[in-house]
Amino acid sequence: MLNRVMLSELQFPGLLVGGALAFEQFMAPSRVLFGQISDAHPFAGRHRVPYVRLGAALFSALAVASIPLIFALHGALASGSSTAIAAGVVALCGLFSLYGLAISLASTPYLALVIDITDEQERPRAVGLIWCMLTVGIVVGAIATAVSLKGLDGVTDPALLQPALLGFMAKVGAVVFALTLVATHGMEPPAADRSRSAERDDALTLPQAWRLITSSRQVLVFFAFLLLFTLALFLQDPILESYGAEVFGMPIAATASLSATWGIGTLAGLLLAGFWIVPRLGKFASARLGCQLILVSLLLLVLVGLTARVPLLQLVMLLFGIASGIGTNSTLCLMLDLTLPEAAGTFVGVWGLAQAISRALGKLVGGGLLDLARWIQPGDGVFLPFAAVLLIEVAIALAALVLLERINLRQFRADTGQSLQRVLVAELG
Repeated sequence: MLNRVMLSELQFPGLLVGGALAFEQFMAPSRVLFGQISDAHPFAGRHRVPYVRLGAALFSALAVASIPLIFALHGALASGSSTAIAAGVVALCGLFSLYGLAISLASTPYLALVIDITDEQERPRAVGLIWCMLTVGIVVGAIATAVSLKGLDGVTDPALLQPALLGFMAKVGAVVFALTLVATHGMEPPAADRSRSAERDDALTLPQAWRLITSSRQVLVFFAFLLLFTLALFLQDPILESYGAEVFGMPIAATASLSATWGIGTLAGLLLAGFWIVPRLGKFASARLGCQLILVSLLLLVLVGLTARVPLLQLVMLLFGIASGIGTNSTLCLMLDLTLPEAAGTFVGVWGLAQAISRALGKLVGGGLLDLARWIQPGDGVFLPFAAVLLIEVAIALAALVLLERINLRQFRADTGQSLQRVLVAELG
């Protein structure tokens, strides 16, 4: 929603929008720090829940604070004052950096709590359930946004937009924090038994962990695959709602519903892959199918722009969601396979970092490519710049498909298993 408002209603440069939002993902390395803090410094006898609640309170407050800051930057851009513009840009990037830190503060102890209270057999089901509920949350949030902001259709006056969006975001922040309090109630009693987590990789030092994750070329290959796969999913994220607005003439509420359509398709794809496709085809074949379907969906997303028909765009977004769900489920299964049980935290952290970097690049590069395409083709209509970005995304999906063929699970296990043994022997000796 903020992408749409900044790009279309307030006419912010795409690079500024994507770059500012990308700072959230650039804070992803802080997850390691917050994980270690929650391990070592319990609060009121609890290692996880207090940090989850603190992070939720901070990112809810920062989301509300983003609205007046965005409109202050719009005023600075309108005034043409270079000092005010520079200060506004720095403040906006700083706010989203703090937002990213708050997200990391909430999410890292939360995932650690999942590890603390589940065993090895329960964890894959827990992770699958979490991902499905995340998708459901995206759908519900997008529908709620579309309904709540329907009265803003056609409104472009900042004096009317700012109070309406501020009130909406304040309600959202309050609801999210209240849900966090309810959801975490009783999840971690004081002095919780952490015997399960004691077997994780917390004892490994940073140099030891680095030697382990660099012991196999397969780690680098899969890291690169995750980068490209995630980028192929999210490069269009900062421009999608503007694509609907400028090429298809959709109002704010309607473009917000595109995320809901994508989310419904993703949930269907996750369930379809989990219960039917992956068991029948296997993880690698399913991941290959997911990448292929994503590539085809992106091509259709370009072609449907030539028709400017909203129902076709909605259908393509549903198909793109299904393809994303299939690809995500099978890639998640590969992530679990390409993780040593003895060092699960280390490897999951690496894979999560790859996805976070890619999400950040998607927000930054997506908006920047749109600006570049508009600069190269001025006055050639609104469709071609968006099509150029989407075609680059197609090329990225193709590159991810090529890298997938180079992943070798057997080689990964042989290399990292030997390296882990050497690390543990050196530690004992």
